[in-house]
Amino acid sequence: MLVRTPALRTSGALAAGLLATLLAAGCGESDDPSVATSSTPTTTAAASPSATTAAASPTPAATTSIPSADVEIILRIAKRRVDPPTGRVTVAKGELVRITVTSDVPDELHVHGYDVGARLPAGTPGSVEFRADKTGLFEVETHETELVLVQLVVR
Repeated sequence: MLVRTPALRTSGALAAGLLATLLAAGCGESDDPSVATSSTPTTTAAASPSATTAAASPTPAATTSIPSADVEIILRIAKRRVDPPTGRVTVAKGELVRITVTSDVPDELHVHGYDVGARLPAGTPGSVEFRADKTGLFEVETHETELVLVQLVVR
């Protein structure tokens, strides 16, 4: 059972009036490019460099939303050589770190102290992502070939 009160009738009348106004005003397209609207999805970067928001895509597999890392380290291993050569990378405590490694042989990536790792199929990138919430010096290595890839310094 629906009970109509004076407040309900008033809010209904207001909603109907607003809808009529919007329909009348919003039917035409503007020639002014500053107010142009688009029916295609857009990606909007948030104020923070590490946060991105993606709009819904018309096809589910068309867009993959990967939050950007504060620090991204990309390494390649070929014939037991690390490129770029092993060195130290300093990051601030609290930053989001992503390490991506592509190896020419199957292996496993491991970040000491954070106990995160990833399988490295030959020729396919493998990634780990973690919040650098512990200070110190941490080795990033492969388990099978026992290569030190980088030393991560968190301050």
